Amino acid sequence: MPRVACAFWLSVSGQGEIRTVPVPEPRDDEVLVRTVCSGVSRGTETLVFRGGVPESQHSVMRAPFQEGDFPAPVKYGYLNVGVVERGPSALLGRTVFCLYPHQTHYVVPASAVTPVPDSVPASRAVLAGTVETAVNALWDAAPLVGDRIAVVGGGMVGCSVAAVLARFPGVRVQLVDADPARAATAEALGVDFALPQDALGDCDLVVHASATEQGLARSLELLAPEGTVVELSWYGDRQVSLPLGEAFHSRRLVVRSSQVGAVSPARRARRTFADRLALALDLLADPAFDALITGESAFEDLPRVMPRLASGDLPALCHRIRYTPADG
Repeated sequence: MPRVACAFWLSVSGQGEIRTVPVPEPRDDEVLVRTVCSGVSRGTETLVFRGGVPESQHSVMRAPFQEGDFPAPVKYGYLNVGVVERGPSALLGRTVFCLYPHQTHYVVPASAVTPVPDSVPASRAVLAGTVETAVNALWDAAPLVGDRIAVVGGGMVGCSVAAVLARFPGVRVQLVDADPARAATAEALGVDFALPQDALGDCDLVVHASATEQGLARSLELLAPEGTVVELSWYGDRQVSLPLGEAFHSRRLVVRSSQVGAVSPARRARRTFADRLALALDLLADPAFDALITGESAFEDLPRVMPRLASGDLPALCHRIRYTPADG
């Protein structure tokens, strides 16, 4: 087994590097995983990269296998797919998903990995963490048959929500984004598309994921009376203004948050974190989700790729990172 691995670290805000890290000998209840690919979650990871995690949220925003502390130096990430090279016989040789940062090899408890179904290619399984967020959001939102729904914000999370909603019976789903290029993504996912000014109103439910106050304000405008906005955006250290005057109260509108750090109260008594992640992986058998992966780079290029993702110079939904045996 390898004695060392290579890992991507945020050394200072806005600058990353590849570091060599030790790989411990796995115990009987642990697995050694060789990473095949990982994904950059552009929203949260680029916010971390630029040092935008508020001090009050440093403990809340820790990733499961994060090392270091915000703002930096820190090893951060949570979309990792690999092959088990050492571990219990039931997992040996299996392709697994783990909420682990960008690293060529790693050792974790066997309970921390989830086998990827044979129907889901490893290259698509990197989306599991984001689709899990979408599952949790829809448990919170509880859409009904025949609902009129808008998803405002065509980023990685918003598109994942729209993709899952596209499989609901009888609903009207529209993906709303200021970027006309997202129309092609919406078509691939099987939902309608609209620019913000053209979006259909009278919505029973709006899922907001644009991370802009303009998007949140437009989400309120699209609601029918007594409708609900489920807020998935995380703004980090930015202040957001919300128009709660005019008809907000008379129309009895609702804004509620949804966050993947806890299982939705609607399912918490009957579903575990493992159940939720396994469901997300099952949903990824649908090849339509491939539309969410919009670029790929080699692991060794991450120090150059992350600044471009953070600045928007390299547009992306999910940017996939590929690993080769030589990487470790």
